[in-house]
Amino acid sequence: MDSAAERLKKYREMRDFQRTAEPAGGDAATTPGNRFVVQRHRARRRHYDLRLELGGVLISWAVPKGPTLDPKVRRMAVHVEDHPLEYADFEGVIPHGEYGGGDVIVWDRGTWEAVDTDDPEQALADGNLHFDLFGEKLLGRFVLIHPSRDGDGKQWLLLHKQDDHASAGWDAEDHPKSVKSGLTNDEIKAAPPALWRGDLPAAEAEVRLTPEFTPASPAELKALDELDARGSWAVAGQKLALTNLDKVLVPGRDGEDPITKRDLIRYYTRIGPTMLPYLANRALNTHRFPGGIEKPGFWHKEVPDHAPKWLHRWHYEEADPDDVQQYLVPEGVADLAWLANFGALELHAWTSRIEDVAHPTWTLFDIDPGPETSFDDVLALARLHRTALEHLGLVGLPKVTGQRGIQIWVPVEPRYTYAETRKWAETVSKTIGRTLPDLVSWAWHKDRRGGKARLDYTQNVLNKTLVAPYSVRPRPGAPVSVPLQWDELDDPELTPDHWTIRTVLERVESIGDPFATLLGVEQQLPKL
Repeated sequence: MDSAAERLKKYREMRDFQRTAEPAGGDAATTPGNRFVVQRHRARRRHYDLRLELGGVLISWAVPKGPTLDPKVRRMAVHVEDHPLEYADFEGVIPHGEYGGGDVIVWDRGTWEAVDTDDPEQALADGNLHFDLFGEKLLGRFVLIHPSRDGDGKQWLLLHKQDDHASAGWDAEDHPKSVKSGLTNDEIKAAPPALWRGDLPAAEAEVRLTPEFTPASPAELKALDELDARGSWAVAGQKLALTNLDKVLVPGRDGEDPITKRDLIRYYTRIGPTMLPYLANRALNTHRFPGGIEKPGFWHKEVPDHAPKWLHRWHYEEADPDDVQQYLVPEGVADLAWLANFGALELHAWTSRIEDVAHPTWTLFDIDPGPETSFDDVLALARLHRTALEHLGLVGLPKVTGQRGIQIWVPVEPRYTYAETRKWAETVSKTIGRTLPDLVSWAWHKDRRGGKARLDYTQNVLNKTLVAPYSVRPRPGAPVSVPLQWDELDDPELTPDHWTIRTVLERVESIGDPFATLLGVEQQLPKL
C-alpha cells in the first residue's frame, strides 16, 4: 500500500494552500481508524462528498444527488482523489477560482465497517464493497459497485440495501443542516465560523475567525437616527430589518427621557468593540424584554429560524434532544444590533469558549446582597476578595452589576473543569465569609438568609451565566454592568448602578476598559 504522502500527492497538486483554507494533511503514520464523513459541497454544481477512512487517507467519491436510504434508488458516485484525514472536520468556504471553490458543510459523520471482507482495499480494487455506516443521518448497509463497462474507472454506483434502516423516498436534500455546527450551506457562506490552516498540525488546524470589533460609523448612526419607526439599516456590512424603533423599552430616571429600542441599538453598536471580547467565541444567553421592562421579560437561548443567515451560530453537539441546540455567538456589532432589535436587553455569555466548552476561562465570585445588606457591606466583602487574590498571587478585578451587587472576575487557564473552579471558588468564598460572618449567609433560598448577603460560588457551572461586562440591566435609566479598578471601590460616589447607557461610553473613552488587562491572561489556581 502506498504511504499517505504518496496517496495525497494528487490532492496537494490540485490546490494552492496559500489561498485555500483546506487542510494540506500530515505525512506521519496515524493509528488506523474507521471514520466516515459526508460533506455537502456547493461548487460549480452541488454534490455530496462521501469519504471513508482507509489506509491513512479518506477515500472519496462525489455523489451528485447525495446518498439515500431508499433501497430502490441507485446513486452515481464519481471516484475522486484521496483526501487527508483532517478533511473530515473541514467546514468553510473554498475561495472562488480554487479547485472546488464553494461552501462546504459536514453533512454527516460517524464510523463505518466493511462487511464480508477482511481486506476492504482489495474489495474496492475488485469493484464491490459492502459496508455499514453508523452516522447521525446515514445508517445501515451500503454498497459501492464499480461497473465493468466504465472506461475511465471513475464512475461507481452507491446504493442502500433493504434492511431495518431503509426508508423509501428518503432524500438528502430534506436534511440540509451540518451535524457539526447546525448550520446550512447558506449560513456557512454568509458567515464562516472558522478557517483551516493547512500549515498547522491537525489538532490546531481549525482556527476560529477573529473578527475586527469595529463600532458603527457616524454615517451608520446617522442613518439609524433618520429611520422612521421601522426600516432597513446597514451596519458593519450587514443589512437589518429594524422594527418599533420608537418603542419605549426602559423608563428614564431622575427626569431623563425614556430609552427606546433605537437608543438600545445605538448603544450596543457603539459599545461593541469594548464588549465583544467578552462575548466572541462564547454561547450567549439573553434576557429579552420585547414589550419593555414594565412587562415580564423572559430568557431566550435558541437562535430562531427567522434570524438572518449571516448571524454567527454554534451547534451545541452535547445538548440533550429537548435542550437548546443552536446558540448565537456574537462576532461583531451587526450581531449586537440584531439582538437589540430582538428585544434582548441583557446579554450573558458562557465562561467557556465554544471550542472547549468543558473548561472555563473565568472563575467568578458573585456578591449577592440581601435586603439588609448595605452597599458599604458589599464593598467590604469585595475588598476582602482583593486581599485574598493578592495573597494567592492571582489577578482579578471587580465589576458592578448595574443593580445592587459586585462580581469578581478571575481569568484562568482553560485546564480546569467547572466542578474544579466551583470547588476552588467555594473554598475562597467560605474563607472570606468567616472573616465577616455577620454579613454572610450560606442559605440557598433568599427568604432563609435573614437579609444577609450570599457569596455565590455556584455560578461556576456550564451554561449558568453572569451578566456580561457592559450589558444593560432591566432597571429605570438602563444602568450598565461596568468593570472597575480596585481603587474605585474607595470612591464615595460609587454605586452599583452609577453608569447608564447614556454615560458609560464617556467613561470608556476617558479611562478605557479595566478588564482589558485580564484578556488573554491564563492563570493556574493555587491549591488551597
